Amino acid sequence: MSHAPMPDAEGLAEPLRSRWSPSVFDDAHELTSAEVATLLVAASWSPSAGNSQPWRFVVALRGSPTHAAFVPHLSRGNSGWVPRASLVLVAGCEVVDVKDADTARYDLGQASAHVTLQARAMGLHTHQFAGFDKPAAALALGVPESVRLMAGIAIGVRGDPADVPERDREREDRERTRRPLGEIAFTAGDPGDPGDPGDPGGGWRPWAG
Repeated sequence: MSHAPMPDAEGLAEPLRSRWSPSVFDDAHELTSAEVATLLVAASWSPSAGNSQPWRFVVALRGSPTHAAFVPHLSRGNSGWVPRASLVLVAGCEVVDVKDADTARYDLGQASAHVTLQARAMGLHTHQFAGFDKPAAALALGVPESVRLMAGIAIGVRGDPADVPERDREREDRERTRRPLGEIAFTAGDPGDPGDPGDPGGGWRPWAG
C-alpha cells in the first residue's frame, strides 16, 4: 500500500508530502543525543502567543529509566507498538503561569507538529497518540502540577511488520483518507444571503475556492 503522498497531497512540499504515522517501529534502532536535541530545537522554534513557549516535553528514550516509568501507563491498544519506538516525547504544556490555557494547548500542538516534520526531514517517522493514563504518567515521571500532559509522540524508523502482532500490522494497511475541503473550510456567506434558518448573518458556507 502507498501511504504517502495520497491523492490531492502530491502538491505539498516535503516533508509534509511524505509524512504519515506508522505503527510498526524498528525496536533495534537508536537515536543519538544530537538527533534528539535537533528534534527538541525544532519544537523550541515553533511560534507561540507572546513568545510564551508553554510546551514541555519529557524525553523517554527506549531503554532509559524514564521510558520504563512511562510505558506501564500506556493504554492496552498502544502498549504493543509504542514501546518499540526509539524515542517517546511525552508532550505537555504549562496551564498555570499562562495568560490563556487554551492558547497554550494550541501552541503545544504547533510545537508537536514541528517535531513531526523535523523528524521526517531526518528520515524518521512519528506517530502521535493520546492513549495513556495521564495523571498516573505525570506522577511516575515527576511532572509538576503546573504542567498538563496531553499526548505522546513515538519516533523512530519503520520496522518489519512480520515482527509484530496482527493487530499492530493491521494499522499499517489502513487506508489513509481526509475530509474534503468543503467539510473543514468555511466562509461567512454573502451579505443578504439568508444562510441557514435562524442565521441572519449570511450563514456558514463551505469554502468553494
